[in-house]
Amino acid sequence: MSKDFHIVAIDGGAGTGKSTTASILSERLRFMHVDTGSHYRTITSYFVKNKIGLEEINEYLARNELNLETEIDERLAKISINGSIFESAELRNEEVNNLVSSVASISAVREKLFLYQRSQIKVAKENNFQGLVMEGRDIGTVILPDAELKVFLVADQGIREARRRNDGEIDQIESRDRMDSNRRIAPLKESDGSLRIDTTANGVEEVFAIISDKLGIL
Repeated sequence: MSKDFHIVAIDGGAGTGKSTTASILSERLRFMHVDTGSHYRTITSYFVKNKIGLEEINEYLARNELNLETEIDERLAKISINGSIFESAELRNEEVNNLVSSVASISAVREKLFLYQRSQIKVAKENNFQGLVMEGRDIGTVILPDAELKVFLVADQGIREARRRNDGEIDQIESRDRMDSNRRIAPLKESDGSLRIDTTANGVEEVFAIISDKLGIL
């Protein structure tokens, strides 16, 4: 890894502050921000739009090649499928909220996205970013196990639920955690050597200071 290019993997459950943390790192350190949760929401939206049921996904992916590309909006890397980018309202509607964990548990879906997600290191370098911050649930364990810094965020359940409501989403946090942690393929778990940060006790500035200090930046 080049000394002037940093890779940070951020994992954690819903509402633990992954996107907020990744965004501030991206803004202040000029890292490209990759939200892998949006990848699963995008592919779920694609299936919903094309009326492909959960039981049909494996066969569909075996018969159809999906062209996955990246479009960069300032510092945020957005995924497109066959040339289409789905807007935020489409990614976070009730139907997608209810289906995304089930779609993400399908091995063919994760295999389809694995190499694409790994390729974002090259995309960040080609676009002259100072680093890459990638967030999700299997980044430190599966996608970027050799990341310079692996962060695992936690927070009290009540705080997490309040954050989701503020974002306009109503998730069953406990059941979502159970599904993400118990899925057979790439479950949500803390990776070896990760830096655990409780975002209940630490605000955005404190979290940024902890991570930037670990990276030796600023």
